[in-house]
Amino acid sequence: MDHKVLVSVDSLSFMYEDQQTKALDNVSFQIKEGEWVAIVGHNGSGKSTLAKLLNGLYFTKEGSIRIGDIVISEETVWDARKRVGMVFQNPDNQFVGTTVKDDVAFGLENNAIPREEMHKRVEAALEKVNMLSFLDQEPHHLSGGQKQRVAIAGVIALKPSIIVLDEATSMLDPQGRQEVLELIKELKQENMTVISITHDLDEAARADRIIIMNKGKVYQEGKPSEIFQLEKELIEIGLDIPFAIRLRSGLEAQGIQVDKITLTEEELVTELWTSHFKK
Repeated sequence: MDHKVLVSVDSLSFMYEDQQTKALDNVSFQIKEGEWVAIVGHNGSGKSTLAKLLNGLYFTKEGSIRIGDIVISEETVWDARKRVGMVFQNPDNQFVGTTVKDDVAFGLENNAIPREEMHKRVEAALEKVNMLSFLDQEPHHLSGGQKQRVAIAGVIALKPSIIVLDEATSMLDPQGRQEVLELIKELKQENMTVISITHDLDEAARADRIIIMNKGKVYQEGKPSEIFQLEKELIEIGLDIPFAIRLRSGLEAQGIQVDKITLTEEELVTELWTSHFKK
C-alpha cells in the first residue's frame, strides 16, 4: 500500500538570534503516513531545533514545513498542533495534573472536549500504554518509564496524526527505555506516524528510516540497514554505532562470519545461533 506524504520539509533554514551560523541549513525531506522515522545527530546537529519547528515552537521565513495540507506559520500553528503531538526529554517537566488521570485529561480540557468523551479518551489512552491501573496514582510515584508512557498517553488522547518524541528515552534507565520503545513500535503498527529525535542509534535502528543530521544539514537518509553500512563515516561525525553493529564487526575481526546485517542484539543472537550451531 502506497501511503500519502504527511510531513513535507522543503528548503528549511533557521538561525538563532545570538548565533553566527545557521542551526538548520536548506533541509528537505518527506515523511509518509504510518512511517517511523528517526532523526539522528550529535549535539548541535540541528535535530532538536527541527523538532521545535515541526511543532510550531519556532518559526522561520526560510523554507516551509507542511503537515498534511497545512503550512506551519503563526497563523496556522494551532491547527497544525492538533495534528502533531510532542513528547519531551524529561517526563517530570510535562506533568501538570495531581493524578495520572488528571494529567492525561489536561490537554483534552484545553481543547474543550465534552466531559463524557474526555473520560472515554483518558481511559482508552491509558489502556493503550498499559497504565490504566495507575489512573488515580500521583505521577511522582511512578518510574521514569511509567511517567513517559503517561506523557505519551496524554498525546494519544488528543488523537494527533503524528507523534514527535524529542529525546524521549534519553533520561530513562534500560527498562524504561525498552518500555517506551515497545510502545512506539505498537503505535506505529496502528498506523501512527512517529518521528523520534535522538542521538541513540540503538533506538534509531528500530525505525523504518533514519535521517542523519550534521552541522544543520541532512547528511544521509535511508533504511537502517543502509545507514549502518556507513559505520566509519558515522563515527567520524561523532555518532555511537549500535552495539549489535560493533559486536558484529568485532566478531568478523576474529574470523567469525556473520552473513546477515543485524541491527539489534536480538537479531544478532538469532543470526549467530542459527548460522553457527545448526545440527
